[in-house]
Parts: sequence; C-alpha cells; structure tokens
Amino acid sequence: MSKINKVVLAYSGGLDTSVILKWLQDVYDCEVITFTADIGQGEELAPARKKAQMFGVKQIFIEDLRDEFVRDFVFPMFRANAVYEGEYLLGTSIARPLIAKRMVEIARKCGADAISHGATGKGNDQVRFELGAYALMPNVKIIAPWREWDLLSREKLLKYADQHGIPVDYKKKKGGGAPYSMDANLLHISYEGGILEDPDFEPEESMWRITMSPEKAPNRPEYVELEYRRGDIVAINGKKMMPEQVLTKLNQLGGRHGIGRLDLVENRYVGMKSRGCYETPGGTIMLKAHRAMESITLDREVLALKDDLMPRYARMIYNGYWFSPERKLLQSLIDESQRPVNGKVRLKLYKGTALVAGRSSKTDSLFDETIATFEDDKGAYDQADATGFIRLNALRMRIAANRRRK
Repeated sequence: MSKINKVVLAYSGGLDTSVILKWLQDVYDCEVITFTADIGQGEELAPARKKAQMFGVKQIFIEDLRDEFVRDFVFPMFRANAVYEGEYLLGTSIARPLIAKRMVEIARKCGADAISHGATGKGNDQVRFELGAYALMPNVKIIAPWREWDLLSREKLLKYADQHGIPVDYKKKKGGGAPYSMDANLLHISYEGGILEDPDFEPEESMWRITMSPEKAPNRPEYVELEYRRGDIVAINGKKMMPEQVLTKLNQLGGRHGIGRLDLVENRYVGMKSRGCYETPGGTIMLKAHRAMESITLDREVLALKDDLMPRYARMIYNGYWFSPERKLLQSLIDESQRPVNGKVRLKLYKGTALVAGRSSKTDSLFDETIATFEDDKGAYDQADATGFIRLNALRMRIAANRRRK
C-alpha cells in the first residue's frame, strides 16, 4: 500500500462508514477528513459529527447540497426525460456525481491525496464515485475498503465495531431477517437486500416510507399546476419556488396520493442482475408533466431525436459517466432543445396515478387548432395533399410487392 497522508471519507455515520473511519486510521495510519452531504435524506446529521469527533477527526464537513442537487443534477436529467431500462428514474445514480465532486473539492482544499467511500465491490456506486473522482482529479488515490478488507458480512462489521468501541444503530427485523438496505435523497428512497433478494417476494407495506398505499390514498383527486421555463419547473400552483422547494413539494403531493412506487429487477453495470424497490413520487410527477409540456412545444423530429438518445443518456448516468465528454456534449443538445419548453401543465393526482388534465403555452405552442380541428378548417389544410404524400411513401412497398408477384 502506498503512503496516504490525508483521505477524504464520504461519511454517513452509519455502520459501514463508521467502521471504515476507524479502519482507515488503523490500516493506513493517516488523517481522515469526513464529508457528509445533506441531499435530502431526511436524517439528523449531528450524530455523524459527534461520531467523527469521538475518533479524533479534526476536519469535519457537513454541507447542505439540496438545492445544488436539484438545480444542477436532477433538473438537467429530467430535461432529457431520462429513464433507465424503461422504468428507473435514477434516484441513486444522479446523487453520486455531486458527492464525488464535493469530495474532490474538499481534497484539494485540505491537501488530501486520497478519497474513500463505503460502496461495495458488487455494486454500481463504486464505479460512479470513482469515475467521477478520476474525471475531476486524475491522480487522486482511491481507497475502497470493501475491495480490500475481510469484513465481508454484517456480522463481521458488528464484531469489529464492538471490538473498537464504535457506536452503531443496527437492529435486525422482527423474525430474524436482515433489515433493508436503504438509500435516500430528495429525489427518491431505494430499498435493497434482505428478503428483497428474492425477486418473487412482494415487499411488506410497512417498507414504504414516503408514499401512501394507493388503496389508502384519498378518494378524491387533487389537481396541481406546474409552470415551466426552458424545461424546468419554476412554480407550483402559481407560487414561484426554488428547485429544492419544487421537488420537496411534489414529493409531498405525490406521496399523499400513492404515486411513484417501483419494484424492479435491473441490470447493474458490473454485470449482475439486482432487485430494488424505489419511491420517487416527485420525480414521477415531473416526468409526466415534462413530457406533456414538450408535446406541444417541441418539433416532431426534435422530440423523436431526444427519445432516440434518451436510453443512452440514461445509461451514462446509471453507469457513472456524468462528467464524461459524451454526457456533457449530449447535455448541450438537450438544453438547447429546451428553449421553447415554456408554459403550464395541469395534472390530476389520484390513487397512484398522475394524469395530464391540460397543457398550454402562450408563447411556444406548436399546436394549431385551426389545422388540427375535425370541423371546417376554412382551407387551413388541404386534405387532397395527403394523396400524393401517401403514394410517395408507399412507392417502395408497391415496387417490392409487384416484384414478388412477378
């Protein structure tokens, strides 16, 4: 092992990173700087500071990144309508580049020569953290304890914590099963592990944290109006809001009506299949509304091009390439497409669904009622023009059909 003087640790204060903090001090004999990001996980962060101080950490960074998270990461992603494998709204994936960015910035500020994280060697997060770090600090050293140590089970971690006096809050579920592994931020909550490793097991209702069961959601629908400017939501029900406030409000609305639950078996970048359950109430509303806004403001071929590129863009985020040149290039195209995405969308929230109730744009709508109408259009559209259009588009098929007959 090369000599490490200072290392920045992505620190939550939970079991894994609490053990890692002590392990880094013992194994690498280095100064550890802890970094805890508030990206809306809804947890009290003061205990993380207290635990770090307990083990002699002198430089402790606890930062509120919620608005930056939504403004610079979530909103740009939703301009692309990004969905991984047709369903996943990338709640965990999009948070990792922000954390990696701040770790690198802290490492530069404090003169650290390494960063460390608690992602396992089986998952995607190790890739996301490290690709992000290398893109921003090419020569940084990375310590990934799960790829180095032999503490490869919860039992071994708990034993290590007990031996070294590390306070942890880790309780088994009633009935003896391991608790779910959870990851939360302002965009979503994910659940993995434990009984969820059986993809045929339906999760218990008690697992879900931020969404009401659709069966128990209100029996009356609720309408919400979202105002868009250049593809981003700037107001809800006429009230101007900052990005963080927008997502917080939509989470409350969507959660109350049971919107945004997902049970998915996905393909991890490292090669294995993984089952995860997700709650993304605000993001589900955002995706529905954004597509509705684009439906009347974007040219047909621009919208088709975006839809063609979206799966690739989503894979870039899922696989950890947020800071790659190809993602940045694609983002420029996406952002340029959003210039005319201005107007309002009205949604009806009811029993797990978000239905579009209306959409309008005073300045940028391409919907022309005089042409689209089924009534007399007074010459706005000559229906006879369709004859030549159809015959020309059928020409290759007619030629092929005639050849087959001969």
